[in-house]
Amino acid sequence: MLPTEAKVVIVGGGIIGCSTAYHLGALGVDGVVLLERTKLTGGSTFHAAGLVGQLRSNANVTRLLQYSVELYQELESTVGQATGWKMSGCLRLACNEERMMDYRRQATTARSFGLELDILDRHDCESLCPLMDCSDVVGGCFTPSDGQVNPSDVTLALAKGARQSGVLVFEECPVDAVLTDDSRVCGVQTPFGSLRANVVVN
Repeated sequence: MLPTEAKVVIVGGGIIGCSTAYHLGALGVDGVVLLERTKLTGGSTFHAAGLVGQLRSNANVTRLLQYSVELYQELESTVGQATGWKMSGCLRLACNEERMMDYRRQATTARSFGLELDILDRHDCESLCPLMDCSDVVGGCFTPSDGQVNPSDVTLALAKGARQSGVLVFEECPVDAVLTDDSRVCGVQTPFGSLRANVVVN
């Protein structure tokens, strides 16, 4: 049964909503409720490719993605639910010197973030992927700690971990309206009643 009050209401049971719920639960925040209009992972998460590349031009985003890799490595054993995590690495190819110059710049940036990124010549690329025709490849770069997950499995693992921390998760519970009081958000309206909350995460 849907409660009438909560500290935090999270709208949406995709990977972002379930991650938010998982981390709030891990921090010991009580009174957290997640509402999903259909089934968990039923929206855009279901269509995601699940590729996990870490290096970005922004330091904070790179660090967040590095943390994601750490989380995916331990999540399955922590909550007892498969995530599909595979640290397969990411090989990027360059077919001209301009792209190779860009990869060398990226390697410098990666080192400043503590992220391993190896600069490769054509023969190194070929040895990593022997089936590939490297006749027009100048070189490339390889990030060994990049990988892939099954987005739906990760989302379900995060939801399971959130539940284990006391988060209430409701599927088939759409949010019809956001409630306000004197222009301040104070909860949500669902087909099963209103839910007052100090914080609404959409």
